[in-house]
Amino acid sequence: MSTPRTVDRAFETALYDVADDALDTAASLLAADPAADAELARRGEEFVATAWRRGWQPADLVRFVRRELDDVHVRLVAALIRAEAPQDRPRGPRWAAQLDDMPGQAPPRTDRFSHATAVLELYRLLLRLPTLEPLEAGQPGEGPGRQNRPESRALARIRALLAKAEATGYPEEAEALSAKAQELMARHSVDEALLSAHAPSPDAPGACRIGVEPPYEQAKAVLLDAVADANHCRAVWNEPLGFSTVVGFEADLDAVELLYTSLLVQAEAAMAKAEATQRAGGRKRTKAFRQSFLAAYAHRAGTRLRAAAEAATAGAGTDADVDLLPVLASREVAVTDRLERMFPETTTTRLRGAADAAGWTEGTRAADHARVGRRRPLP
Repeated sequence: MSTPRTVDRAFETALYDVADDALDTAASLLAADPAADAELARRGEEFVATAWRRGWQPADLVRFVRRELDDVHVRLVAALIRAEAPQDRPRGPRWAAQLDDMPGQAPPRTDRFSHATAVLELYRLLLRLPTLEPLEAGQPGEGPGRQNRPESRALARIRALLAKAEATGYPEEAEALSAKAQELMARHSVDEALLSAHAPSPDAPGACRIGVEPPYEQAKAVLLDAVADANHCRAVWNEPLGFSTVVGFEADLDAVELLYTSLLVQAEAAMAKAEATQRAGGRKRTKAFRQSFLAAYAHRAGTRLRAAAEAATAGAGTDADVDLLPVLASREVAVTDRLERMFPETTTTRLRGAADAAGWTEGTRAADHARVGRRRPLP
């Protein structure tokens, strides 16, 4: 039997039939034919290339496989993505950064039957991937104004400050570091807006996807929405696939990713501390407490973020030489237009599970202590 025919028979048996016995039969066919390994890998790279045509990106694919299958499948899909990359066209810095973040270790080889079974399980999932909204008009993954553009010094400083704020054990130091990061973030956004407004070819909004991981995804999606709104972006949550799509200009998208990640780290640390206090008082750790904590944290952090954003805009607008408000208004219109073209139909949902009074109180208190605001207006 020829090698391609072995793979074809295995696929016919297993990929279109979800029964376990069909999977076992197909894995046995592949395990018995070592010469089929190269063809099997080539077909996997084709599945990956098809995923890109359906609007997926490397981080989306890894995140979805991790959500639906096991670690061995995550390593398999990462290896396929790395193998397919040299045949792919250039897709911009955000895409390249996702490739750099791929899990680095190949899955350990066990017996041939187990390996073939894992590969077929992965291919079953890849075969059924839905089509996603393209993140960039015309060429997914290539942000306008972003091509071949290195990370700015301001963004590198913001990233370093937030990392220090998350790592320090001293609240006062963390607050000072995060306040400085927020100040730089606001300045960077204003600078980018003004530069683009006076450029011969102004930037257009881009988009990125940010994972909203379990547990308590709804509260996390609310927090991400608040961070996006405060940074001149808009977010749409895809609950079944575990991510939100954030639409905005590139500098603001970077700010959203950084600040959302930082606030999640702060929220989880504060929740662990609050739970320890609850246990010391004789109350058991509960799911309701954690759900209510994160819901309150997201709600209160959103309020604080909006206030900080308004203060930043007002402070920047006091400079008589800066006609900032019309610039920001035009960018808001552009972001809204892009969002409505990507998602012509969206729905709203009610926040569920925020019924624990102690969790709500502690989450609100933690959000009040979170480092999100500036301490002085922009010059």
